[in-house]
Amino acid sequence: ATRTKSVDVERADSGIGQMPARKWRNRASETLSSLQAWEAHRPCTDCGERDLPVETDVQNCNQRRADLCEKCRKRRTERKESVLEFVNTEASYGEDLRIIKEEFYLPMQAAGLLSQEQLLGIFSNIQELIDLNENFLEILQEEIDQAFDQGDDDLMTVCIGEIFLEFVNMLPAFQTYCLQQSSSVNMLNALEKEKELLRIFLNVSQNDNTALRRMNLRSFLMAPLQRVTKYPLLLSRIIKATTEYHPDYGSLREAKSRIESHLEHINMKTKQEGNTWTLRSFRQDSKKKREVINIEMRETALKTVGWLREETRFVMEGSLQLAQPPDGQWVKKGSKTLKFQNMQVLLLVNMKRVSESSLESAEPGPVKDAVLVLIRDKNNGKFHLLREPLRLSNCIVSTDPDCDDTFELIEIRREAFVFRDSDRARTHHWFRQIRRYSRELGSWKKRRNALPNIMISTPHTRP
Repeated sequence: ATRTKSVDVERADSGIGQMPARKWRNRASETLSSLQAWEAHRPCTDCGERDLPVETDVQNCNQRRADLCEKCRKRRTERKESVLEFVNTEASYGEDLRIIKEEFYLPMQAAGLLSQEQLLGIFSNIQELIDLNENFLEILQEEIDQAFDQGDDDLMTVCIGEIFLEFVNMLPAFQTYCLQQSSSVNMLNALEKEKELLRIFLNVSQNDNTALRRMNLRSFLMAPLQRVTKYPLLLSRIIKATTEYHPDYGSLREAKSRIESHLEHINMKTKQEGNTWTLRSFRQDSKKKREVINIEMRETALKTVGWLREETRFVMEGSLQLAQPPDGQWVKKGSKTLKFQNMQVLLLVNMKRVSESSLESAEPGPVKDAVLVLIRDKNNGKFHLLREPLRLSNCIVSTDPDCDDTFELIEIRREAFVFRDSDRARTHHWFRQIRRYSRELGSWKKRRNALPNIMISTPHTRP
């Protein structure tokens, strides 16, 4: 037989044989089925669980929302509704504030129905609340719009808690308004009985002004009280629909705690001033009580130093034990020879911005001032200062290896104080924080390295 040349042979198969080709096709089919099954059974990106049965039907896979289980889909929907409710109700509250000003305050002022002092007594700090609401609502709306523009239809990138904490300074404004509410209503009632023109104006406004929705002035004046008491409920709804792994979860819980503590503080202040009404009751747990006490101390400290609230940073606060040694020999004898008393101590720092008129930038500059405010434990329902604040620019802070459970603060040419905490680690933390800000203030301490034996020579150490 004649041998056929290889170049004359034309292959009709794939060149790998029928059996291997069949195995490869079967393996490809199995791989495709596995991928479809994994796609239908992939873990939820929110909770990490797999709550759906394995589905190999591609159509069923497409019907399932990508990467989310049924529970988390519902949770995202609830969270979106809660976030929008928060923003929409804030806008409605702002509209009521605008009505108070434009439909009542300005017409009454223009007509001369009431004096400026009487208007201030009735409307209190309503303009401050308007300004805060406008700024707060503007940031909230920007976050919502940005989320939709980026394709975040569930508003998962909107962090209500963080924004609320940025505007936490609006809570003292609510406090001012709420504490004056009782006297404002009493003044309005008295003036309405006394002034006939005022009574006519209020009646005509309620019946004929469609913007008022047939509500009287007293109803609108309650809007700030209703709003501030609704914040905890709105935040609770968002927290309930937010997974604990969300970056805003911690801020939401902190915001809720802050507003509840302020409401407790307002209730307490209201009772102290003899008013019969209160806002609403909250749980009287120890954490809320501690936070209320902290708010009172901060108010006392701010009033003492006279700084603006937005320029003040509360670095540390809490209870410390304080002693005033009679001489400089206490270190040799040990801290057991000192008589300590419990004291509430606050470390305040003034972070005033650099003037825009200067050559420097308008960014927050270095520390302008730092003080320690010493407050005696509460007595007869009130806090009392031990002395005027200790300005760290005039103080030297030091510690001694033989007494590592205490640290000393010496005020130049005046007094010396020894501090300690019941916990040694917290004592060291207080020392580091106070020494840090003390060194930042005053160039003379940087040259001398803040050594008390260099800066001060007491009479008994002189040759």
